Formats: sequence, structure tokens, C-alpha cells
Amino acid sequence: MRKFNIRKVLDGLTAVSSAASASSAAQQQQAGNRETEIQETLQSEHFQLCKTVRHGFPYQPSALAFDPVQKILAIGTQTGALRLFGRPGVECYCQHDSGAAVIQLQFLINEGALVSALADDTLHLWNLRQKRPAILHSLKFNRERITFCHLPFQSKWLYVGTERGNIHIVNVESFTLSGYVIMWNKAIELSSKSHPGPIVHISDNPMDEGKLLIGFESGTVVLWDLKSKKADYRYTHDEAIHSVAWHHEGKQFICSHSDGTLTIWNVKSPTKPFQTITPHGKQLKDGKKPEPCKPILKVEYKTTRAGDPFIILSGGLSYDTVGRRPCLTVMHGKSTAVLEMDYSIVDFLTLCETPYPNDFQEPYAVVVLLEKDLVLIDLAQNGYPIFENPYPLTIHESPVTCCEYFADCPVDLIPALYSVGARQKRQGYSKKEWPISGGNWGLITQSYPEIIITGHADGSIKFWDASAITLQVLYKLKTAKVFEKSRNKEDRPNTDIVDEDPYAIQIISWCPESRMLCIAGVSAHVIIYRFSKQEVTTEVIPMLEVRLLYEINDVETPDGEQVPPLPTPGTGSNPQSIVPQSHPSTSSSSSDGLRDNVPCLKVKNSPLKQSPGYQIELVIQLVWVSGEPPQQITSLAVNSAYGLVVFGNCNGIAMVDYLQKTVLLNLGTIELYGSNDPYRREPRSPRKTRQPSGGLCDINEGTTVPEDRCKSPTSAKMSRKLSLPTELKPDLDVKDNSFSRSRSSSVTSIDKESREAISALHFCETFTRKADTSPSPCLWVGTTLGTVLVIVLNLPPGGEQRLLQPVIVSPSGTILRLKGAILRMAFLDTTGSLVPPAHEPWREHNVPEDKDEKDKSKKRRPVSVSPSSSQEISENQYAVICSEKQAKVISLPSQNCIYKQNITETSFVLRGDIVSLSNSICLACFCANGHIMTFSLPSLRPLLDVYYLPLTNMRIARTFCFTNNGQALYLVSPTEIQRLTYSQETCENLQEMLGELFTPVETPEAPNRGFFKGLFGGGAQSLDREELFGESASGKASRSLAQHIPGPGGIEGVKGAASGVVGELARARLALDERGQKLGELEEKTAAMLYSADSFSKHAHEMMLKYKDKKWYQF
Repeated sequence: MRKFNIRKVLDGLTAVSSAASASSAAQQQQAGNRETEIQETLQSEHFQLCKTVRHGFPYQPSALAFDPVQKILAIGTQTGALRLFGRPGVECYCQHDSGAAVIQLQFLINEGALVSALADDTLHLWNLRQKRPAILHSLKFNRERITFCHLPFQSKWLYVGTERGNIHIVNVESFTLSGYVIMWNKAIELSSKSHPGPIVHISDNPMDEGKLLIGFESGTVVLWDLKSKKADYRYTHDEAIHSVAWHHEGKQFICSHSDGTLTIWNVKSPTKPFQTITPHGKQLKDGKKPEPCKPILKVEYKTTRAGDPFIILSGGLSYDTVGRRPCLTVMHGKSTAVLEMDYSIVDFLTLCETPYPNDFQEPYAVVVLLEKDLVLIDLAQNGYPIFENPYPLTIHESPVTCCEYFADCPVDLIPALYSVGARQKRQGYSKKEWPISGGNWGLITQSYPEIIITGHADGSIKFWDASAITLQVLYKLKTAKVFEKSRNKEDRPNTDIVDEDPYAIQIISWCPESRMLCIAGVSAHVIIYRFSKQEVTTEVIPMLEVRLLYEINDVETPDGEQVPPLPTPGTGSNPQSIVPQSHPSTSSSSSDGLRDNVPCLKVKNSPLKQSPGYQIELVIQLVWVSGEPPQQITSLAVNSAYGLVVFGNCNGIAMVDYLQKTVLLNLGTIELYGSNDPYRREPRSPRKTRQPSGGLCDINEGTTVPEDRCKSPTSAKMSRKLSLPTELKPDLDVKDNSFSRSRSSSVTSIDKESREAISALHFCETFTRKADTSPSPCLWVGTTLGTVLVIVLNLPPGGEQRLLQPVIVSPSGTILRLKGAILRMAFLDTTGSLVPPAHEPWREHNVPEDKDEKDKSKKRRPVSVSPSSSQEISENQYAVICSEKQAKVISLPSQNCIYKQNITETSFVLRGDIVSLSNSICLACFCANGHIMTFSLPSLRPLLDVYYLPLTNMRIARTFCFTNNGQALYLVSPTEIQRLTYSQETCENLQEMLGELFTPVETPEAPNRGFFKGLFGGGAQSLDREELFGESASGKASRSLAQHIPGPGGIEGVKGAASGVVGELARARLALDERGQKLGELEEKTAAMLYSADSFSKHAHEMMLKYKDKKWYQF
């Protein structure tokens, strides 16, 4: 038997491992002296992913509730979401796990709890006494469908009506069913042959809790005596019932019907209605019944001490009002006000001064929940004006098409945007304070400014203040106002590139420091804006047209068109000066009638008044080329220090000097490569007339291609699904809720050629070639085939010279390759710090400068935070490049790849951002498979990889963005923004930052019954519900009827209680104060009673002495 020498084996292993490490060390040495001195401070423990807040209007709302004491509003949605609103800045989002629609919400008034009824026949009890509300109990009905719920004020017994017409009673403390059931066949008359339909209404008589009013859909209403378990009265009507409401004295109630009528009934006269009203019916002569109207879906009946009651209803319009908008009708005395709404009404509630149903209601406002808006109407002011809504509910005013997020902006930006936005506010709102005022704000632990910019389908752009997990609109810019509006369909020959929304925003490029804004729209237009606090009138809108083409067909080419050599600014087909405004399409057609040299939109040729805020610097439009529309823009960048804007699409790239208003560069993507093109490309048609210039591309004239390939692959009318730029649109594979994108290597060279679009652009000051000894201004260009090319910028000196001398642009020959389309590029200095692009500080351009200022501006150099300008030759930079598949860190000027990370093999990255966090930087990526990942820089170590959400629609792909300090957002629904954080520190501080919904408030005193009502029994009759519905009296409910599910809110409640100790102390103190106050009141009352008793005995004694000796007849 052989003996193994273990030591030798181990020695062998260590030798192998040391050899491996030595070889890897040698590789590192070869890779251009990999920098070991950069200390990376970010570790995986700095990262944690959690949702923070959700802003915007609740998508597809379905239910509404209000707590009149706490002053909190709740909205439920068709997707099972629950949104709670207190005072402006206090908002909360919760979600039912089942995702079933919320059909009704009921507050436990002033208890800090809420009951939700869902379409899957479950009831849930939410605890609102914690910052993140949670479910305490759930009850699932198995055999019956829930249609209506009612919880009387200060009661713990919830009435639940069902589709079968029965009523069950739930104890909201234990969330168990009572054995007491009101069966439909007991409630209706025995002689009735048909089922009365589902329960549509339940309420107790305001003056007698023992009497329950039950409304059945068919038109039958029953007043049920809870004690005797029988019906007192039955009210029958021919028309179906939609809702019922009491007069506060409990002697009358009102019903709304499907024929547009209201019936008012006296409780003790069940035979016929006391009054029938058709609010919108035309009264016919000869006493005939008015014409039927649309159903009145809801009615409320509210009384006032000083005047007539209010009857408020939704629906009921006559059928001949076709095209009329949905209305809320307010009837008060003899006046009827019809308030038109922009969207259909989901529900409404009248806000009243008292929570007690048996008191004068004193309504002061109506909250109307619309399909896409929330409106509050002031009932106390003439004309019923609306309140100005302080919540950020207008995100979706026009559909959001793109989104950008900027954290840690310059501090003067938000005040500047707010001051110009304040002038845009509408007038005519109610003068009163917003009535939904419950809750308390959280502590603000984040002190940095945050701005969100949303681009919309109508061409508008909104700037939002998003600091400290709140959201408030600052300023709105309408980009469409620079274009002529087409009045009819015949007048729109040029907008063929999209079916609708020709002004929709696709890309936003913004420099917060210089405040320069650049947008790219769906009609292949780019607009550059400058920020000014002064109003100006622009006589002629500066405009350029760019003929950006990939290739020209032999037949369609005008003869003799030459492309000048590259370094010359512009190309032959581009006008260098500002073009006249009018472009008649007849003169813009080529000889064979194809549309040519025409932009998609027509710029206004009249003077344009521009308010303070963002003002147009230049409009650039791509034009039609030989009958083919311009392709949509896929990338965009602006630089205020260089005065340049650059954009690209699937045809090529164009660079414009917006100070001199000239085109500097206009190249097809192939021409960018010059003779270094790594792909074997064949032209789609022979190009005899167009000569390659400067040896940039190598064309084989002999190649012919079948005719059907001569058309551009995107020349067909583009469908307006604003999403990723057209060339980057992945296919939605519905089966597995993820995207699949074909990027197989077997595609033909023609296919590859047609796919290569410009996908990323980045201005910077860095090393452009391997031999460079100092950094210089340049543009880095990334394409969808994973190529990075570098263009050198030769800028003239600043001041007046900048406006006179041309900017010289030339390709450097540098080409880098990655797998997948390039998404993002950034640069680090020797220490590993981010080198931001150079920028000019903002200054007011519309004010004439003094001589001193002019001298200053001549000397002014662009601000580049980069320390690179003073770098010694030995110092270098790092380029960070992120593509759909991988990330690389490249050392400059040597161009060696020193770090590489394959981010995903099976999926692709949708968004990648280089962001700062905890005084360091990292690369954050969101993948189509739902993973959020972060990597350290420069070493690209994985720090976080969390499966967050599968990409189920293009909206998420289009709007997801990361920003500094661990913040990110995306559009979670067409109307809502979801914010999240990937920072551990923010996750820890979130609890403190969130507002509190519940605050200790004393319940108002019950209305005084009065002496005579108390004596003769005219006041409100109370009911011992415990005695009726408790287990001892009613027995146990059937176990199979409903199933109790304990919620997770119990544990959460403990946590909430622990974090809310201060709140508990405040409540305890308030309770003590209350008790002290009540004891004080009791003492005073006792003293008063003793005094009155004493004076009574004194008077009685005096009377007795006075009449003691008198006979009866002497009185």
C-alpha cells in the first residue's frame, strides 16, 4: 500500500496556486499598470433595496371614504391598492396581496382603523396607527358575494350585505361573524314571488339604532326592527334603486333610481313616495310623466341649521344630452347647480361638520373622485368654486413618455423654477384651506434638493420638486407652442412619422448647473432652451433643418450632390444659416413627386412671446429624404461649455453649434468608422453619384441588391407606441413576462447595418488617442452594435471669438468594442472620482451686460470640475462604459481594458447610470429580467443584485432611472411614479421620514337631546348591539360561511407602537387632560345641583309657612 506524502501534495497545490496568482499578477502588470492605489469605500452593506413612496393619482380608482374627525381621505383601486391622504405632504400607499378590486371602504371614525371590502369577497381591517399601515384581520366569505357594507358611528358591529340579499354582521374587534343574520325572504313580503336582488344599501335610522333600512336592487326598501327581528315597513317602487340617504331627523329618506328620478319617502307612509323629483327631466305639459333620464348613481341628503337642505347627486342627465360631460348636481332650495367634470364620476362624498348622523349635517364641501382626478368643491361659497389641489395628482395630465431624475442639484434651482412656475397658476379657486388636513409630517433627514422632469405626449415638460420624499410641481413648459397647429386632417401632410401626438417628448438632456435644456421629440425634432427670468418676444424663431440620411437610392438622388471632406463644418445639403420659415411642400418635392427636404412639423413664422422660464434658443428638424420620413432620434446630448448639441438615430449623427446656429457634423453611422469599419457592409443600392470623401468608407460599386431591399427597414409608418427609440424596441414575450431580443450573430450584414443606431453620447474632456499627453474636449459616441467612437472637438477661444471662428470636428480613429448596445459612458480621474462634463455657470442672457461683465465673460472659462486640466503627463483617466450586456473600465490614454464585468448573459440591461453614493460612486443597472444591480468603480465588483420586478410593459423600460444618493424611480402605472432607494442609510431613515396618518383628536360631543325630547322620548334611541349580536344571544355563525385570516399587522402594530411611544404619551396626556376636564365639569355640575336643591328647599319652606294656616278655599 502506497503512502501519500500529504505535505508534498499541499506543496504541489500551493505551487499551482502561487503560479496562477503570479500569472494573474503578470496579466495585471501587462494591462497598463492596474491602479491599486484607488481605495473603494463602497461595500455590499451600504446597499439595500426598498420602495419609499408612490406619487400621483391612484390608477383606476374604485372606492372612496373619509374620516370626518381625523380628516383623512382613503381611495381604493381596481388593482387592490389603497391610497391614504392627509394634509399636503402626508400620503401613504398600501396594497392588498390578492390584487382584487376594492369595492368599498369604511373608516372606524377616529379609531385609526379602516375596513376594506374587496371583489374577491374578503373584508380586511387595516391598522392606521402606524406609519406603514398593515392588515390586522381578514375575513373571507365562501358562499356569498359582498355587495355593500355599513358600519355605524361608534359601533363595533359591521353590517355586510350580499348578492343573495342577506345581511351578515361582523364584529370588527375580533373579525368574527355573529350568529344574527337577516335573510332576504324574511325581509320582503311573503306574497312576493321574485327575489328582490342584491343588497345595494344598509343604514340605521339616525334617531333609532334599532331600526335598519335595507335597500334591494329591484326597488324594494325594508325598515327592519333588529330587536323583534321583523320588518316594520316595506316600501316598493317600480324602478331599480342605486342609493339611499336619510334626513338627519330619521323621519324621511331619499332613494335614487335607474330612470333618473329621486323618491322621498316618509318613514311611516310606505304605500307611495311623499315626493318624486326628476332633476334633469323635461317637465311635459298635461301632467304627464317627464321623459326618463340616465340613472342617478348616488344621492346624498344633507341638512343645515340655517337654511334649506342640500341634495347632491351624480348622474341623472337626460338621454338627449349626447356628448355632455359627466355632472355632479347640487340642489339647494330652489337653485340647482350642474357642475361639469372632466372625467366620469367614480364616487363622491359630502364633508360635514359633524360625525353624528342624528345632528344637522352642515355640509361644507364635496369630494368627487373621478376616473383620473380628485376634485373638492366648496359648498359654502357662491358658484361652488373648487379647492386648489395640493397633492401631486397631475402627473398624467398628458401621458408620460419619458422621465429623468436629478438628486443633489444646485440649491438655487428649485427657487428659480418655483418663481417662474408661480406665474402659471390658475385663478378662481376657493379662498379656504384644503379641508383634508389630518396626519403629521415626518422628520426631514435628507437635506439635498431633488428634481424630477417628466416629458409628455402633448409636448409638455414638467419640473417637480421631489426633495425629502414629497412631490410638488414647480414649472410646466409647452414645447408644442413653437409649431403651427394643424386645424384639420387634410392640413397634416407632414406628420406621417407618427399617427398622433406629433409633439411627444422622447429624450430629455438637461444640465442643472447651466440650466440648458434640450429635448428630442417624436417627429425627429430637437429644441434647445435657455433659462431666463425675463420675458422676451422672439421675432423670428431660430431654426435649422438637417438632412440626415443613411444611404441614397440611385434613382432618387438629385445629381451632383457631393459630401465635402469631414473637417469642414456642415455638409452640402445642410443650410448653414437660419432657414426661412415657410416650406411649401410643392417646392420641396423631388422631380418624381416624392416628398423631399420637408420637416415633419412647421415652425411658426409669427413673433413668439416667451414668458420667464425656458425660452427657445434653437429648433432643429430632420427632413424627409426622397420620400422617406426622418427616423426618430435615439440619443441626445447638450454641453453648455462647448455650446454644442449632438443627436443621432439609426441613420447617423448630427452635431450643431447652437451659438453660431450651424451644423458641424452630419454623418451616416458607417461614415463614422472611416476605413476602420469592423463589419462587412454591402450597400443596399449602387451609389454612382455620391462619392466617398476623404477615404472614409470603402464602397464596392459593382454590388447590386434586389429592389425590395432598397427601402429603409423603418420607412413604414411608425406605430406610436412611445417606448424605447424605434430601433431599440424589444419584443414583448408575454409567456414569461420578460423581454427577448434577437441579437444572434447569424443576422446578415444588411440587417446589422440597418440596426446600427447611435445609442449613447457623452461630451467630456479626456484623452482621445493613445499617444495623447493631455486631455482635450471630445465627444464619445456609442452605437447599438456595441461600438464606441471618439470625435475630437477643436473649440475656438471664448468671448467674441467663439461666435466668429468655426468649431472644427474630426474623428480620432479611436474605436472600442463591447457586447450589446452602448447605454452609458462616464469618466473617472486618477483618484477614482467622477469627472463631470464641463459646463458654464448659469447667467441671465436677456439683460445687457456692463463693460466689466463683458470683460469677465471674455475671461470666463467653462467650469470643469475635473482636475484633469492641471494633470501631469503621468496621470491618467478611466472611461466607464456600460452596454446592454457588460461593463468595461478602460484606462486612458493607453486604452487598455483594466476591468470587465459581464452583467447579464440571458437578459439585457435597460438602464445603466453612474451615480454617487456615500461619498463614492458606483454603476447601477436595471435589467429586463427584473434584477437591480450595483457595481463598484473602477473595479466593477458586484455589490447588490436583487430581483425587484419583472418587466411587464414598456412603460417601466421607458421611465426607469437611477440618480445620486441611492434614489431611483419609474412609472408604475400611467398615473403614478414609484420611488425606491438602494441605499441602506435611506432605508434605515425611511420610518422617520414617513408622515403619521393617525393623530390623537378628541371626538366631538354628541348633539344635545334637549329637555323635552329626553322627557317624551323624541331623541335618538340607542341599542345594546352586544346583547343582540353577541354569541350568548345570537349563537355562533356557520363555520363554512366565512373564514378568518389573521393579518401581518399584529407584529407590525407592535413595531409601530414601539416607534410611536411619543404618540402614545401624547395620547395618554390628552386622555388625562380629558379626564381632568370632565371631572372639573362634573364637580361644577354637582355644585350647581346642590345649590339648586338648597334654594328649592328654602323656597318650599317659605311657601309652607306662608300658606300654613290658610284654608283651601282661601288660596
